[in-house]
Amino acid sequence: MSTKLHIHKLAEDGAFLAHLNAKYEKLPPAEIIADALAQEWFPRPVVVTSFGAEAVVLLHMTSRAKADIPVIFIDTGKLFGETLRYRDRLQHVLGLEDVRTVGPRLSEIEQYDPMGLLNQESPEMCCNIRKTKVLARALTPFDSWINGRKRFQNNSRGSLRIIEFEQERMKLTPLANWSAQDLKDYAIKNALPLHPLVKQGYPSIGCFPCTSKVTHEDDARSGRWPGKSKTECGIHE
Repeated sequence: MSTKLHIHKLAEDGAFLAHLNAKYEKLPPAEIIADALAQEWFPRPVVVTSFGAEAVVLLHMTSRAKADIPVIFIDTGKLFGETLRYRDRLQHVLGLEDVRTVGPRLSEIEQYDPMGLLNQESPEMCCNIRKTKVLARALTPFDSWINGRKRFQNNSRGSLRIIEFEQERMKLTPLANWSAQDLKDYAIKNALPLHPLVKQGYPSIGCFPCTSKVTHEDDARSGRWPGKSKTECGIHE
């Protein structure tokens, strides 16, 4: 049986994923990551990161568990300059050996967003071209991936599962049940450099046209797509 077929068989067993989620709810994120990376049902893994406000915690944990794990970073072409420089800094500070920066196809930008204003006219389409399609292509060589979402970030993420099977891949969300304070404590304990925009009032950082300082202290992502009902870029279903 091929590795991919084996994963499919396991994923079809709801009891298997339920058991894993029950197990992982009791473990700290670093142990979750180490355990998953050692399993045959989590093959050819990759970390997907925005190098945003809290990215350093996940990147530190994964790099300690597997120094050569590939890291996918989507450069939409509309990121803050601070984010790009932060990526470069963390790559050296954490010793990330395989950071893969990917971006949208020029042909699609020329066809759908030649003036660079699509984010105003149709933010959903803009995210689809600059993020969702880009990630789908970048994930092609991998069977498993790790992301950094947390339940506290907004109401729509409140029911996140730590491990799931999505679009033919195992998907691990090891920080799901951590709080904002947990993240801060970990960063301080390990002397990790924070994104420079955090101190300026940006607890969640995406593309500069669609990111502002928070408007609601109890919603860390309230500064994303302000004034719109949109809360996610579409990468996570």
